[in-house]
Order: sequence, then C-alpha cells, then structure tokens
Amino acid sequence: MTNRYESPLISRYASSYMTSLFSPDTRFRTWRKLWVSLARAEKELGLPITDGQISEMEAHIDDIDYACAEAREKEVRHDVMAHIYAFGKAAPSAAGILHLGATSCYVTDNADLILYRKALVYLRGELLKVIANLADFAEAHKALPTLGYTHYQPAQLVTVGKRATLWMQDFMSDLTELDFVLDNLFFLGCRGTTGTEASFLELFEGDRMKIDEMNRRIAADFGFDRCYDVCGQTYPRKTDSRILNCLSSLAQSCCRMANDIRLLQHDRQLEEPFEENQIGSSAMAYKRNPMRCERICSLSRYLMADAANAPMTASLQWLERTLDDSANRRLSMPEGFFCADAILRLAQNVTGGLRVNEKVIDKAVREYLPFIATENLLMEAVKRGKDRQKLHEIIRRASMEATEKMKNGGACDLLSRLAAEKEFGLSESEMEALLDPSLYTGRCEEQVENYVRKIRPYLAGIRRENAAIEL
Repeated sequence: MTNRYESPLISRYASSYMTSLFSPDTRFRTWRKLWVSLARAEKELGLPITDGQISEMEAHIDDIDYACAEAREKEVRHDVMAHIYAFGKAAPSAAGILHLGATSCYVTDNADLILYRKALVYLRGELLKVIANLADFAEAHKALPTLGYTHYQPAQLVTVGKRATLWMQDFMSDLTELDFVLDNLFFLGCRGTTGTEASFLELFEGDRMKIDEMNRRIAADFGFDRCYDVCGQTYPRKTDSRILNCLSSLAQSCCRMANDIRLLQHDRQLEEPFEENQIGSSAMAYKRNPMRCERICSLSRYLMADAANAPMTASLQWLERTLDDSANRRLSMPEGFFCADAILRLAQNVTGGLRVNEKVIDKAVREYLPFIATENLLMEAVKRGKDRQKLHEIIRRASMEATEKMKNGGACDLLSRLAAEKEFGLSESEMEALLDPSLYTGRCEEQVENYVRKIRPYLAGIRRENAAIEL
C-alpha cells in the first residue's frame, strides 16, 4: 500500500498485459523504435545518416533514463523534446539526426496507433473466449425448457440455451464491429507539422517518391500496410471515436447479459460462479450476491460514459490541430481499454462457470405451463367441435380467477376450473397430457444448433497472436 492514489482499473480490474501495454516503458520504447525506423528509412533513401548512428540508437532503445527526461521536461515544458534529449544522451553519435524532419506527433500519434491496435487484437481474443463459453453453454442446455419473459412478465417458453444465443448474437455483432475498426486502422506516418510533408520535400530535394517510400517503410516496420490518405498534424481523431464506440458496444453487450443473469439469479434459476469460501455479505452470511455481474454492469456504465469523450474531441479539432485533445486522450483512451479488458475478463469468468438450477427452472415452468398451454387446449377443443369464441371467453375468465387465487398464496388450479366447464369439453387428465414443456419451445433447439454451427468457425483458432502479445 502507498500514500498515493492508484486507479482501481490498474490495481483491481485490468490484466497485466493491458497495463503493461500502456505503461510508460512500452510507450517510450515505442517512441525510440519510431525514431530508429525514421532514421533507417532516411538513411536508406539517401540522407547522410550512418549505420553506426542507427546501431547506437538500436542499442539504447530499452535503457531509458527517466530522471534525465523528467529533468529536461521541467526545463523545456515539452515531453517529446525531453525524450529526444535523453535519447541523444544515450546515443550521442545520433543526437544530431534524431527526429529529422519530424514533428512531435510522429512519435506520439504513431505510438498510440501501434498500442491501440495491439490492444484491440488482444481484446478480440478475450471476446472470442466469452463467445466460446456461451457456445458451449448454449449447446449443453439447448433443449432445457425455461420460462420466457417479456416486460419481465411470464411469457411463452424458450430454452436456457436459446436465451444464451441472444447474448452470443450481441457479442458477434461486437466482433464484426471490432474487425471493421481493425481493418480501417491506418498509420499516420511522418507527415510534418501540418501534414504537408514540406520538411521532407526539402530533405529529399523535391523527390516525392522517396517521401512516399519512406512512409511505406516506416509503416511496414510496425505492421501497417497503409497510411491515412491525408492528415493535419495528427491522425484523424474520428479514429478514437470509432475505437471507443466499439469498446462501448462491448460494454453494452456485457451489461445486457449480466443484467439478465442478475434477474435470473434473483429467481434462483441461474447463478454466477460462487467459490466455496466466498462471502456474500459481511452481515448476512446466507447471501449469494451476483457480485461479478454487478461489477460488469458497474464498469460497463463507466465505459459507455467514457466513450462520449472521443466524439467531443473529434468534433472540436481546430483546422490542422489543437492541443486540447491531449490531456483528455491520455485519460479516456487507455482507461477505455482497461475497462473493456476488465469487463471481458469478468464475462469470461461468469460464462465459464454459470450454474443452472434445473429443478427451480422446472418448478417455474410447471407453475405457468397451464396458462401457456391454453392456446393448444383451445385448438384441441375446437377439433372436438366446440366454438372457438366461447372457449376463449371460458379460458379468459378461468385464467383471471386462477391468477387471483395464486396472488393470495394458492396453487394454480386453472386446469380443474376448465375441466369443470361443460362447454370446454376436455377432462383434466386429457389436458395434463398436453402439458409436456417440450411441446411449447418451438424451434429453440434447432435455432441453437444452427447458430452455434454458424459461429464455430470463428472460434476454431482462439489464441493470442504474437503481434498482440509482444509489448
């Protein structure tokens, strides 16, 4: 414990991978790699830079003298110039060519794009694990009838597995959106102070092809195959808006699922994992609170609110650039990733250990099944020559009476009431023969099988690619 505030997103919720990815070490090492890449491309395209200078830079990518950089920043009030100074101290032969032709956003913005892409690829893998858990869960319970709810009131039967496919479909929509963001995440490159590349026209004596080749080479060093077509000093801040919107979408899906589980846990039909020695309440020792799902919902609200930062920033960029995006982005972008990471980790835990209380579910089904079966009972009575409109009125009146009795603590006696109606024409035993829950779940089992079959190819190769893991 320390006497300084520490963000709970770091200390409690996010993974070590994500916190390391956005750490100062990773960020500033990436800056140095970008400076090396720029110098190498410039040297290969004819500028007076030596192999020795590049080798010395490469040898000092990791040994960052933070005390030197911090002292220099206090003096010059500029973080990039402070780190150029510290890098130049570590690689003195290259000090004179560091950052040649570039502006600060060459390292700050390109580094952000590199980190964001790694973070998105990592989150993609975490999302697929949630979907895989749900696919297994849906298949295992594809035929288990359960009470459906509309308006949180008892409705027609579904199956436990079918309900899980609703959650899965939301997550698959998120996967599609995430892939779109990744496919349209480009590199800034080295474009100069206002995006005109004027400094490189000077350095390369007007050779435009060398400028384009320089940018292609730098982008390729970091795994990008395209730069933004045009830019000001920064990459388009619409990119941040698109990223945080994608993370918000993940939060929406997780929150929806977690809220459903919380409702079902209240009815004891479904429960999130609960460890043997877990304490539900400091005062009420019997409690089994859905704390993981509650945490998912809590963090999801934070992430959905955080996502509002990026569109406000994107809409307020002045001309070629303004710096009022900087402080906001330092907070909103990493914390958006930390939060999404935490939510998906919790969702993995919950979906990997859901407990289904089948007897509780069956009891709820049996309690409401007579009402659910009334349409089938009506059809059977019509087949026997009864009047459909008269039957409907009998069912309506008997249902209201049975419901009123249940509200006063009595058992459901709908079938006996209907059997007592001579006009209905069915005995209680004949009606009970039609109370098989599987008769009232429609195509749920088939829908689960078809949907899981459709998404299995996405889940076949769940693993973290090296490009995502390497910091």
